Amino acid sequence: MRKNLGLLAATFAVIGGLTLGSSAMADGFSVAIVDVPQVVNASAQVQALKKEQQNKAEEIVKFVERARKDVASIKDANKKKSAEEKYNKELMDKKEKMDKDYAEKLKALDISISQQITDKAKADGYDIVLSKGIVLYGGKDITDEIIKIVK
Repeated sequence: MRKNLGLLAATFAVIGGLTLGSSAMADGFSVAIVDVPQVVNASAQVQALKKEQQNKAEEIVKFVERARKDVASIKDANKKKSAEEKYNKELMDKKEKMDKDYAEKLKALDISISQQITDKAKADGYDIVLSKGIVLYGGKDITDEIIKIVK
């Protein structure tokens, strides 16, 4: 019984706080929303990074084709196994480097886009910016404005 009473009191306190907080924030509190995936897809930097990643993937495919031909031409079983191990290690090293570079560049782009959204929000006087995917209703959509900045 005491637990239920405590839970009920806590629930009313939270509801009361939300009601008071939302009425206090209603005046002069501005919310913007941004469709982040749309901004990312429109970014010229992201498109260039995707193209670069595609080119690197094609280079890896060419490497694998060359390695297969080279291994297939080796007749000695021991030399063939040694060559396969060498090429597999080289392939893993190339793939790890490619993935690491991509992750670092993607992180830098994410930081850059986030900073541009923050700068625009501050310049326009928004108190909060939310992702469009989590907002059911309300807020000013500044996605197009951010896309113009990011391009």
